Amino acid sequence: MIIVMRHGASENDIKKVEELIRLKGREVHLSQGESHTIIGAVGEKVIDPREFELLDGVKEVIKISSSYKLASRIFQQEDTIIEVNGEKFGGSHTGMIAGPCTIESEEQIFECARLMAESGVKILRGGAFKPRTSPYSFQGLGEEGLKLIRAAADKYNLAVTSEVMEISQIPMFLKYVDILQVGARNMQNFNLLRELSKINKPVIIKRGLSATINEWLMAAEYILSGTNREVILCERGIRTFEVATRNTLDLCAIPVVKKLSHLPIIVDPSHGTGLRDKVVPMSLASVAAGCDGLIIEVHNKPECALCDGAQSLYPEQFDSLYQKLKKLAPVVDKTMD
Repeated sequence: MIIVMRHGASENDIKKVEELIRLKGREVHLSQGESHTIIGAVGEKVIDPREFELLDGVKEVIKISSSYKLASRIFQQEDTIIEVNGEKFGGSHTGMIAGPCTIESEEQIFECARLMAESGVKILRGGAFKPRTSPYSFQGLGEEGLKLIRAAADKYNLAVTSEVMEISQIPMFLKYVDILQVGARNMQNFNLLRELSKINKPVIIKRGLSATINEWLMAAEYILSGTNREVILCERGIRTFEVATRNTLDLCAIPVVKKLSHLPIIVDPSHGTGLRDKVVPMSLASVAAGCDGLIIEVHNKPECALCDGAQSLYPEQFDSLYQKLKKLAPVVDKTMD
């Protein structure tokens, strides 16, 4: 349930509504827009809406029928805009995240960081812990990898994003990483999501391999239900009957999510297709569909990559693509600063 306050409602009016919500055993979530304030009453206990309709400053009380509340467009009409290191995601902004799939060595990650910085990228990606289907595949460098990517990013004034695998890793990640990622396999790891709801750094939630959009938004709700308001959704392809590509990149999810939720949605065309020659056209298509950002795999030597070399762009390919994207974005009323 949400309570919409009248334009010009006093701080005292808002405070009285919050006090009544807590008295009724629900949690208070405040969203202050340009024209009015919305107060979310989140919880399971039954509340009679009429008790709030009679309070001073209340315009209307709305019951939210969707299973996700705080992620819904009803709770917050304005787009959430998340900014990291000067790069913005959401609203009229389309951000860029790029870098290698995996942190392999000091030489490799420093070279990738240099190349990304020269292309104008502000956020460097790189996996330190790799969830692999085969137990015999390269699993990442662990904390040593996080130290390397942090050092490389600091040298070239970049922010860092990497995937966290389990609750015990969160304190470690908070030391080195600016944006924490939840991978597709962990989208419904609810214990992990609850812990990430307590941190004060942005979290990217990748869509599960067979997850519906509703399930995806419910995963975001777990984080929003705590104190963390900075959630970015990432479409990375879903599993279908098609085998021509690694996954089926669901670009329809972009307009659907943007109608249902205020959260920014970015696209991972690298994992979504698994093929280098498909990454460029699907990146362009993603921006044309109105996405709020891209996360693209780029490797200084893809043919030598320890992980996902076939879907990683060469630096010159990425640079060419980035320039095209900057020209395309204004056509759909977006900017890539």
